[in-house]
Amino acid sequence: MHLLLLISYSQVTSHSSFSKTRICLRSNFKFGRTEVIDNTLNPDFVGKFILDYFFEERQNLRFDLNFMSVLFHQWFIFVLNHIKTTSLLLPLQDFLGQAFCTLGEVVGSLGSRSEKPLGGIAGKKCGTIIVKAEELNNCRESVLMQFCGNKLDKKDFFGKSDPFLVFYRSNEDGTFTICHKTEVVKNTLNPVWQAFKIPVRALCNGDYDRTIKVEVYDWDRDGSHDFIGEFSTSYRELSRGQSQFNVYEVVNPKKKGKKKKYLNSGTVTLLSFLVDIEVTFLDYIKGGTQINFTVAIDFTASNGNPAQPTSLHYMSPYQLNTYAMALKAVGEIIQDYDSDKMFPALGFGAKLPPDGRVSHEFALNGNPQNPYCAGIDGVMDAYYQSLKSVQLYGPTNFSPVINHVARYAASVKDGSQYFVLLIITDGVISDMAQTKESIVNASCLPMSIIIVGVGPAEFDAMVELDGDEVRISSRGKYAERDIVQFVPFRDYIDRTGNHVLSMARLAKDVLAEIPDQFLSYMRTRGIKPSPAPPPYTPPGQPIQTQI
Repeated sequence: MHLLLLISYSQVTSHSSFSKTRICLRSNFKFGRTEVIDNTLNPDFVGKFILDYFFEERQNLRFDLNFMSVLFHQWFIFVLNHIKTTSLLLPLQDFLGQAFCTLGEVVGSLGSRSEKPLGGIAGKKCGTIIVKAEELNNCRESVLMQFCGNKLDKKDFFGKSDPFLVFYRSNEDGTFTICHKTEVVKNTLNPVWQAFKIPVRALCNGDYDRTIKVEVYDWDRDGSHDFIGEFSTSYRELSRGQSQFNVYEVVNPKKKGKKKKYLNSGTVTLLSFLVDIEVTFLDYIKGGTQINFTVAIDFTASNGNPAQPTSLHYMSPYQLNTYAMALKAVGEIIQDYDSDKMFPALGFGAKLPPDGRVSHEFALNGNPQNPYCAGIDGVMDAYYQSLKSVQLYGPTNFSPVINHVARYAASVKDGSQYFVLLIITDGVISDMAQTKESIVNASCLPMSIIIVGVGPAEFDAMVELDGDEVRISSRGKYAERDIVQFVPFRDYIDRTGNHVLSMARLAKDVLAEIPDQFLSYMRTRGIKPSPAPPPYTPPGQPIQTQI
């Protein structure tokens, strides 16, 4: 998926009457730079950057603003023993400030528009950079079409014909590639085929005038289908809809060459043509849909004593433990899509103070009425504090935390919110039957579940929850859709000990399915994205209206 970044800048102090400004964008390496704009403190840059966007990756951006000053120097030129003096303009670049953000922050902001203060110069306000992202329209149209045939040639000796259509897209080299085949309509010369939906990209590669060839066959059981005839059209012709222009003569070239009076082998008529714009994950985000992130951490005794270095919960002063790495890796990406950056953080499988009761759904911050933490850093702090106050116990029950998030998801089904639950665990599930039932019930809600297994344990049972190969079921009821993604963290640990790389690999894999799971819910519920907010109008500029 490609995004277009548009940049503007508002400045608070003047630097020179000859000021020129330019912005450079860096994304792990120098990506590009805008044009230079003369003599303004509020430049609106025309230069744009096209970036690949991946929801599952943390794509860090850095913007450097430079000021182009002009110095006058006297330059002496000796020509034919005469001395001439001229002025040479020497451009110099001065650093005005820089801003940092992620591409996810820009996309996740209201209207995909983000303002960031420029810093980098001690004690000085450097102004504000405004970044807006737009999704490039890469032929997202699909078309729903229906055809019928009339007086097609009879090919079966004891019956009529069993006709079907085969559609081919023409290629640049003059060849054709099959792109759709209709169902077979049995024993008729006047078939009406079912309506079918096909992406315009597959039908003509976005070229509305590219030839589309359609062949008509009579189906035979042994696969030796009889050729009835063919015709050609284009997307532009089909887009006229049902009319005299879209009644096509089906011609068999061999019969035409042999019979002088041959006209055709019947006709095929377009009955309907309906264009549908395919909506994307970003359409919903731009329309204001919020991704609500909840984390649930396993505090069962099988993790080991947190005071010992062998424990999966051990808090080393030198590096993050695997729980913290998984939490930070996933959370830092998800948080860009939540406007208030407040996240519920839960624990399960521990004895709580002061009475030592076992809980499988407790707030890490100790406040069951308000389990929200400020940002991923707040969740990390609450996790570390919990390790100091609770006693690791057991068993490993998932269903309480799944049901906790499901209750919130069940109350918001209008597409304005989507819920992602991250469960980090070290062992085998104790309440497998209840967990399967909770997942099946949650599959009809705006919700996804990510399970990260840490430590050396075997996680064979987790694969069943994932549902990639066999759809999960409970009490004879199957999950409406696949909402679970499971991975063992050990598969992503970098052999060189680079924990940043390990975290990036983990996040990429566990988050890759979220956009598709999100879209599957919205589509099955017929929920369309809300309109994006109107374009930003800088202060002092009139809002243009159209009458």
